Amino acid sequence: MELYLDLVSPPCRFVYLFAKKLNIPFEFKLIELVSGQQFSEEFGKVSIVRKIPVMKDGNFILTESAAIVEYLAQKHLAPDHWCPAELQQRARLTEYLNWQPMNIALHCSRVFLLRAFYTVVTDIEVPKEKMDEVLADVKQSLKLLEDKFLQDKPFIIGDKISAADLVAVMWIMQPFGTGVDLFEDFPKLQAWRDRVRKEIGEKLFDESHDAVRTPSNLAPKLKALKGLDMLKARMKKMFG
Repeated sequence: MELYLDLVSPPCRFVYLFAKKLNIPFEFKLIELVSGQQFSEEFGKVSIVRKIPVMKDGNFILTESAAIVEYLAQKHLAPDHWCPAELQQRARLTEYLNWQPMNIALHCSRVFLLRAFYTVVTDIEVPKEKMDEVLADVKQSLKLLEDKFLQDKPFIIGDKISAADLVAVMWIMQPFGTGVDLFEDFPKLQAWRDRVRKEIGEKLFDESHDAVRTPSNLAPKLKALKGLDMLKARMKKMFG
């Protein structure tokens, strides 16, 4: 089995850590996003979507991180708590995975892009009002995560870790290397993050986040990207 990944990406870290935690054998195929390798002719033969993660299991190719994790969980008989079979617990997992993209994922990615890449790409300082706006949005989503999904439970689904916890923490960790600790104002979420880290294994968890601890190292490759002008236009449109 091959996994096409770049650990700068939260969905890729989600798939990577799940596979590593369950000791699922795979070949790591690096697709370096800041170098534009996802647009290469070679990768286009693997996936016309040109996004990662991608799993290739024999002739079967699968995109989307949640789909990949559910496939791996079923194929490799993962402990039930990761993707519960019980009706209501599975519904809670599905509920979180459907809620997250336009909430936690969207707002955490905006913080990361503004802090790590906006100035590099546009040659313009990040407007303070824009930074304040995206931080307010992400804090609102974190409050919802805490009040609706986590509540007073050890993990999102209940007493045991699930795929929901793993992917949620991957996104919230994303801006950490840019100097933004999103857990700082949420001690309950911070304690939850520590439980997830312990369940995964502290060494494995920390090593998987090495790339986002120093996002400044990615800037020179981003500057050399052939499609930089297109990226600049998209960023200006995204952030106004």
